[in-house]
Amino acid sequence: MEQESVAWGQDSPTLLFEEEARACGYRRVAGLDEAGRGPLAGPVVGAAVILPRRFALEGLNDSKEVNPEKREVLFFEIAQQAIAWAIGIATELEIDHHNILGATRLAWRRALEQLPLSPDFLLIDATTLPGESIPQRAVVKGDQLSLSIAAASILAKVYRDRLMEDYHHQYPNYQFHIHKGYPTPTHLRLIQEFGPSPVHRRSFQPIKTLLQSHQEDV
Repeated sequence: MEQESVAWGQDSPTLLFEEEARACGYRRVAGLDEAGRGPLAGPVVGAAVILPRRFALEGLNDSKEVNPEKREVLFFEIAQQAIAWAIGIATELEIDHHNILGATRLAWRRALEQLPLSPDFLLIDATTLPGESIPQRAVVKGDQLSLSIAAASILAKVYRDRLMEDYHHQYPNYQFHIHKGYPTPTHLRLIQEFGPSPVHRRSFQPIKTLLQSHQEDV
């Protein structure tokens, strides 16, 4: 079973999609989301989370709508209250090899493999997992509509931000702790100044052009 949903306006995510799945007989509904599709460096992180049926958490929303301090609080509460949750990672090398969508799906599959309790239905932000045997539903703007997807969004974002802060200690010239790998003006300037680091995505622009120019100059 594979469905696609169209988003509609609402102020905050709810359990509507989860309850629709339960009305069809499913009991372990997992929300899936990712963090890190847009950056020029670092991995893409996928998260899967199964929430209790009557779950409520003040302030839970799409991670892009929540400030970093609140995200840390939400991460802790979700980890404490979830029935099960897990993280999966696809590295920058895997992103270059599979493309970002393929790597995102790889991260999600790894998260599902790590879940201590197998879900029987998946709610996925915006896309699907081709070939997945578990019934699934793609929800456009799912991190704004589904509490399970929003929770996965928070887990993935906080986990990835922590990884990028670790990268800062390995490669301090690039200030990964500030921009988390996204193409900010400062990050772009530092790439021009120091060249790409080992954790920059070679298939992304402007990294790809910089490396090609370097090869031509050699």
